[in-house]
Amino acid sequence: MKSFWCEQAWLPGGIAPRVLVRVDRGTIASVSTVDTIPLGCERLYGMVFPGFANAHSHAFHRALRGRTHSGGGTFWTWRDRMYALAESLTPDSYLRLATAVYAEMAVSGVTAVGEFHYLHNGGNEMGEALRQAAVDAGIRLTLLDACYLAGGIGQPVTGVQQRFSDGTFERWAERVAELPEDANTKVGAAIHSVRAVPRETLSLVAGAFPDRPLHVHLSEQPAENEACREAYGLTPTELLHEAGALTARTTAVHATHLSTKDISLLGAASVGACFCPTTEADLADGIGPARELKDAGSPLSLGSDQHAVIDPLVEARGLEHGERLRSGQRGRFTPAELVDALTNHASIGRPEAGRIEVGAPADLVAVGLDSARTAGCEAEQLVLAATASDVTAVVVGGRVVSRNGIHETLGDVGKLLKAVTA
Repeated sequence: MKSFWCEQAWLPGGIAPRVLVRVDRGTIASVSTVDTIPLGCERLYGMVFPGFANAHSHAFHRALRGRTHSGGGTFWTWRDRMYALAESLTPDSYLRLATAVYAEMAVSGVTAVGEFHYLHNGGNEMGEALRQAAVDAGIRLTLLDACYLAGGIGQPVTGVQQRFSDGTFERWAERVAELPEDANTKVGAAIHSVRAVPRETLSLVAGAFPDRPLHVHLSEQPAENEACREAYGLTPTELLHEAGALTARTTAVHATHLSTKDISLLGAASVGACFCPTTEADLADGIGPARELKDAGSPLSLGSDQHAVIDPLVEARGLEHGERLRSGQRGRFTPAELVDALTNHASIGRPEAGRIEVGAPADLVAVGLDSARTAGCEAEQLVLAATASDVTAVVVGGRVVSRNGIHETLGDVGKLLKAVTA
């Protein structure tokens, strides 16, 4: 039995001081308040949150950070650079890169990641590299294996896209079925996009693994919407609705360029919406209707996507700031709603996580209250001021993974990343 004393803790019932969390075999066994710190327990100062969930990641994109801005460019020119990177990776090089990326997540407070994986390379070797990388970095993984069968609506896969494709739905489903789950890894499915999965195949992918999470890139770019309407006379959301792909286990990633009807369809089906504010800003994608989706019934989650930034607190703040920019109003989301999005593990098939309560995984993130960014903040508004630099300790399954930005087993993450991106 291990114990963690929290100076303050973000509990389901509100913020509480002097909280003692007892852990048995990686799970929270008791939560109580104490007047004195028991001998032998780990001390976590500042505000202790449940572990943060990164619901949307493409690990290999991290190698593009700071390398795609020359000449301005567009989403599509950025994609060309991404394709070139994808073509160069092997299982061994991907293991080294993903380990460093997941370590960067770990020291930033991420305790579980949803990896939207389409770099298949004809088998499961790349997926197995991601599985091992997560173990080595000490975070939980939900491998969301993406079906990718077309190079665009009505177009064959070409060039490096062939590394993303299994050729047929049947081969994709057979390969995914061979991916076992384990103590650290869950396996889900993904429709890469309505560009990459033909209309007649969408329902097959949606129903292939009915007890697992299903993710899909949705309406990230206006060009995607225009192509879908031209080909099918439907928006991407309407097309997915027709295919039966909109359910409570579905998460729509980006959900940026939506009609009023799209929002109603997603909300009525309790489809989750994963926003990635720093990526959507970096790629000039636009600002999606997060408040409207939440009000319609869509649970919100957050991701770092192409990792222009890996900072869950900045993503949470970006959700609110995007709403302020598009509406001209402050306080579109309360701090508690932002923390709910930040700790939404249900979106990646882990509904038991994201809370400091008995029976939940012992995943904890301590954020300091005395830095140049956070000093003087009201505790309940910390999410609107802190950054990953203020994360002082990260605990996953009762094990301390990092302290003060240094990974407990991998050391200086900056040096690790420099070695694999040079």
